[in-house]
Amino acid sequence: MKKITLILILLLLNSSLSAHAAVEKKERLWQDESVYSIMIDRFNNGDRNNDIDVNAKDPLTYNGGDIQGIIDKLDYIHDMGFTAIRLTPIFDNGKNGYHGFWVKDFYKVDEHFGTMKTFQTLVKEAHKREMKVIFDFVTNNVAVDHPWLSDTSKKDWFHVKQDIASGNENQKELEQGWIDGLPDLNQDSPEVKKYLIDTAKWWINKTDIDGMSLPEVNYVPLSFWTDFSTEVKKVKKDFFLLGVISKDNPIDMQAYTGAGIDSVVTYQYSEKLRNTFASTDQSFSSLYSDVDKNQQSFLRPNFLDNEYTTRFTSDIVAKKQFPGSRWKTALLYLYTTPGVPIINYGTEIALNGGGIPDNRGQMSFRAEKELIDYITKVGELRNQLPSLTRGTMEMLYDQKGMAVYKRVYKGETSIIAINNSSKSQSVTLTNEQIEDGKELRGLLGGDKVNSHDNKYMIILDRDNSEVYVATEKSGINFPLIAGLVVVYLLFTLFILKLRKNKR
Repeated sequence: MKKITLILILLLLNSSLSAHAAVEKKERLWQDESVYSIMIDRFNNGDRNNDIDVNAKDPLTYNGGDIQGIIDKLDYIHDMGFTAIRLTPIFDNGKNGYHGFWVKDFYKVDEHFGTMKTFQTLVKEAHKREMKVIFDFVTNNVAVDHPWLSDTSKKDWFHVKQDIASGNENQKELEQGWIDGLPDLNQDSPEVKKYLIDTAKWWINKTDIDGMSLPEVNYVPLSFWTDFSTEVKKVKKDFFLLGVISKDNPIDMQAYTGAGIDSVVTYQYSEKLRNTFASTDQSFSSLYSDVDKNQQSFLRPNFLDNEYTTRFTSDIVAKKQFPGSRWKTALLYLYTTPGVPIINYGTEIALNGGGIPDNRGQMSFRAEKELIDYITKVGELRNQLPSLTRGTMEMLYDQKGMAVYKRVYKGETSIIAINNSSKSQSVTLTNEQIEDGKELRGLLGGDKVNSHDNKYMIILDRDNSEVYVATEKSGINFPLIAGLVVVYLLFTLFILKLRKNKR
């Protein structure tokens, strides 16, 4: 009987989920992804044999994280609903280059991280789980002790030394200067351009990665990106290029997407997100106005923090708020609005940290599961509901820290309600905003809202959110009940026959 009961429960659950996921995604697009971002050295130590000069107590050197450590935690990442991982550079680096940006050899995996074979295994194991893999491909600079610097035949591979700060706003100086003292590659040199393009193509062919994140794209001439994008995309279908703009340099994103880069990470929108969700009672207007301008920009990467910013948790603590509730509210917005959520490792444990290197703390797998469970829930909703990744967005209500917005895709309507305030609130929506006669079924907390006098009233406690799907009003599901009865009878007959045969 226990087996019969279990089967019936599973059938009921499957029927419920199918009702919500009425619209199917025929193919997975990049805008459907949710990305877990990893600094390799700080995530997980899976192979002690490559702990060369490792000092886990020194945040300015290698701490022991490696590729095997990521392989060991792929199920952990996948179970939270993530469909892709992004890695910091894996190239062989100079001394203390734990972050991966002081490249000494573009064709070799850093000895602290593992081997080429290990990385190939990582990609294969990720693909088995239908997860994509992106890593940072450095094009702007090399390590200060790179062998090319003493090779006279490669003198023209570098710009003349001119030290400038990363916050410089002069575009020519950004492209030609030695930012933070790092030797700056001359991408206008045909030899340098060919080398970098050939290297990128080699990695795609060798490892079958799905995309590259391109740090500091605005430090490199646009003409280079046009040729780079054209060539690398010939190697693999749907290969994704994610440009990253340096933190202090606002630029025209369209110039880079026009050069063939699929999407560009900028910090301005991230700052708006942090300002809105670090404390309560903040308006959503600045966020929505930005989304409205970019209604078709579903590929825009959305993030709250990364390896260059302070941790979002530090903002929350500074405002004397509780990290758990603030993170939940921010994450729900990130997961249910247009764009691709990129979640920094440690978000699921509310990892704290100020500036570099404090923001690059070691991951812990012994923390409370409250946020892990929440990310798993919203990740499942994002993966099941195409309206959350492909649908149009319309703000229905935005007052006093409470927002309700609608996502619509091919007949599927999701209503997202977020109470980002310090008190309970109610919102009344009309049949002009939501079709009359529908039932709003809450998928996070199980709330159910029906229309009365052509109106829908949504009530949420403080710091609470809900994702509703608009469905036909539920009545008695006769086909489902009949199906369950048939299954029950067939299974009972099977058991009786089995017992009879044993006799």
